[in-house]
Formats: sequence, structure tokens, C-alpha cells
Amino acid sequence: MEPTDPLLTAREGAKVLQVSIPTFWRRVADGTVPPPVKIGALSRWPHSEIVAVIENAKALRYGSAA
Repeated sequence: MEPTDPLLTAREGAKVLQVSIPTFWRRVADGTVPPPVKIGALSRWPHSEIVAVIENAKALRYGSAA
């Protein structure tokens, strides 16, 4: 069985991005952070997608497309 991509809460995602929880939700609203995976009433983000947000920001910093 393949290892799974851990799912993060908004608090954990904000911690990875080093932003506040309200800022994390603003980034979801503006599309910088992808929408959550919904599991019932729970909202979760795959760790790889949060890391991809960082990698995209790094690529944009140097003027190249991700």
C-alpha cells in the first residue's frame, strides 16, 4: 500500500505557511491556497498542496512560471 499524503487542518496549514489562521482562510478565498478536501463537515488540505503553494511562490519570486 502506498503512503498517503497527510491531510492538514487549517491550523496546521497556516503553521506550514507561517501565517495566521485568518490569513490562511483569506488565501483560500483569493485562490492562493486551493480549496479544502471536504470530509463531511471537515475541511482538510493535502500536505503536498500546501508545499506546492510555497514552491509556486518561490517560482514567481524569480519571474518564472511554476
